[in-house]
Order: sequence, then C-alpha cells, then structure tokens
Amino acid sequence: MALGGGTFTVQNKKLPGSYINFVAAPRASSLLGERGTVAMGLPLDWGPDAQVMVIDRADFLRDSRSLLGYDYDHENMKPLREAFRRARKVLLYKLAGDGAAAASNTIATAKYKGTRGNDLKTVVRANVIDATKFDVLVYLGTALVFQQLAVATITDLDANDFVTWKTSASLTAHAGLSLTGGTNGGTATAQVWQGFLTKLEAYSFDALACASETSEIVAVVVAFTKRIRDEIGLKFQTVVYNTAADHEGVVNVANASSLVYWVAGALAGAAVSESLTNAVYDGEYTVVADYSQTQLEQALEAGKFIFHRVGDSIRVLEDINSLTTLGADKSEDFKINQTIRVLDRIATDIATVFNTKYLGRIPNDESGRISLWSDVVNFLTNLREIRAIEAFEEGDVVVSEGQNKKAVVVNLGITPISAMTQLYMTVIVS
Repeated sequence: MALGGGTFTVQNKKLPGSYINFVAAPRASSLLGERGTVAMGLPLDWGPDAQVMVIDRADFLRDSRSLLGYDYDHENMKPLREAFRRARKVLLYKLAGDGAAAASNTIATAKYKGTRGNDLKTVVRANVIDATKFDVLVYLGTALVFQQLAVATITDLDANDFVTWKTSASLTAHAGLSLTGGTNGGTATAQVWQGFLTKLEAYSFDALACASETSEIVAVVVAFTKRIRDEIGLKFQTVVYNTAADHEGVVNVANASSLVYWVAGALAGAAVSESLTNAVYDGEYTVVADYSQTQLEQALEAGKFIFHRVGDSIRVLEDINSLTTLGADKSEDFKINQTIRVLDRIATDIATVFNTKYLGRIPNDESGRISLWSDVVNFLTNLREIRAIEAFEEGDVVVSEGQNKKAVVVNLGITPISAMTQLYMTVIVS
C-alpha cells in the first residue's frame, strides 16, 4: 500500500507518509502604481462611437490614421500631441452629437461615422493577369490604405480599417468613386459628455481633460470629479479652463482652453514626488503669458494654474489646483498638486493592496492585521525613499480591529514633501 502524501492544512492525517507544503516566504508588498494616463473627449471626424479607446504613444504614432482618421502630425491631432508630451496613455472618447452619419458609395460604407469618411474613395479595375477578376483599392485622400488584387466578387474582399463592403453590390470598374454623406453630427452637449463620463467610471486614470468653454458641460465634469473622488474613492484630477471649482481635485487653467490638454498630460505624467512648478511648456500652441507681478499674485490667490514668461521660455508659475477655501480638514498644503499626488497615490495603492491581497482572504486577527500593517509600512517607506514624504516612522501606522469583526482600521500620519519654490536669503556684508 502506498504511503500517504500531499499537502496539509492541519496535522490530522491518518496514514504514515510525508505531507509537504511549499509556501512563499512572507514578503511585504511594494506597490507604487505607474502614472501617466489621461482621459479626454474630443469631437473627432473618425473613430468608434460610444467607446473609450485606450491609446498609448506607440499606438498614436503607428496607428493614428486608422484609429483617428489622420496621421499623428496632422493639425487635428494637436490636442493628442499636447497630451502625449508627458502622458504615456490616453483614454479617448469621440464626442459625437445627434445626426452623425457614415459616408458611403455604391460598394462601400465608411467604417466610422464622421466627415473624414468623405475623403475616402474606391478604385476598381480589371486585373492585368485575369481580366475576369478585379483589383480593388481604397484611398484616404491621396494615401492608399487598402488594396486587394484579383477578386471575383465583392464577397471575396477582406475586412479592413476603413470601409465595410456592401455585399449585395456588384463590382464594376471605376477610376475613383468618392464616399459621401459623412457628418459629425451636432455639437456635443452635456448629455454627450455625461455618456462619456459614465463609461469612464470603469477605467483607472490620473487626469481628465475638459477644454470645453460651455458652462453646463464644465459643471457636469466638475460634479463628476467631486463625486468620484469623494464618494467612490477613485482618485484623479480634472483639468478645466477658467472655472473656479474650489476643489483639490480640479485644476483651473488660466491662459487658454487649448492648454488644458498639455496640463492634463503633465499632471498625469508627473511622478508622485515631482512638482510641475517652473516646468517649461514644450507644446505647439502660442501662449499669451504677459502678466504683471500683481496679476500673477492674484491668479495664485484665486487658485489658477497659470503660465508666465521667463526670458524666452513659457513656464508654469506654480503647480496648484483650484482649492481656495480652507478649513479643519483641508490646510494650505491641499492647494499643492504635488501633495495631492502623494495623498491620491497612498489612497489608491493601499486600497489596491487590500482589495487584491486581504479582502475575503486574510483573517481579521492579530496576525492578519500585522501583515496589513507591514504592507502599509513598506509602501510608505518606499514613498520616503523616493522623497515623496518625510519624517515617517513605523510607529506612525496603527492597524486595529474595527467596530465589527469584518472591519479593520488603519490610522497613519504622513508629511508630504514639496519642491522648493521660494528662496529667502540674507547676505551680511562686512
């Protein structure tokens, strides 16, 4: 008879034998989430409707034409280029109003609704080797974007990134037949934006860009930001133009609405220990930044994120948000975006550790709470090592049982570090 074997939970086996568990040595989690994701809605001429597109830098450079209808260096792609100056990923949503339509001709329909489909045309010609078959080509402007040679019928044509084929049509030779009737629809309303924001709740991101100058739309976006940050607990900052939101989660750009995209990309791409104060604007827009010292002081007091001129460069005056009303729960430090990045990272990453490692898995006993304490301490130690916080000691973290057996309470104290912004120097001359 074989000896007993396998693994064990408790020492209650009946048969003689070897029962062996292989267990990873306890190791504290070291989680510092990667930043750099921007969410933004744009009134695009091409692209899928009612869908959040996840686009990284490589996608944008390589596939911009098929994804968005234009090469990455086209004028219409400027907002995305601004965001990608410092962001690594964009969650992009096509803001399409009512009445949008896809262009078409007798054999094809544009893959997406929008005016860019009107720049498509098909060419059908007899194949030079087999005159009973056809070569089919699709052009976007002057660029050849699809071709298939020697096809007998339209049903033989492959799917592609630009048109869908009308399978009931017949192929007949034509030198160039444009697609027509493509429209973007009406101007995006607050309701369209609300549809975007609803879908956005399923994603994680660091900054949301809203360059709209329509007060109703901005109000919807600001309300969404406050609700998601304060009630749901998902942490990000929203960038708007000329809106005194008075909230640490909303950044109010002063100079121009077009700069919202660069600021959102910069905020998203900033490391948790980094400040954008004095950062050089390296985007493509011409920035009007001729302010007096008094105007700059007033802008800071009003919670405005403003660019100013320093020599030949345009720079961020101070990396602040729109918070102006302070209280017992929100001190002067909450105006500083670097502080908010630290606090948001703590909230997000510790929640991630708890939800993935502890929730429903680890008993709420002394050993379980010690393990959670160790993970929190390790995470905060990492923040201290990258100079995001200072004066942190292990005793600053206390983990205890909550008011019921399922709850655990974590109390901790931290001091975020801010970049130097002011120099006060006294020179004694003898």
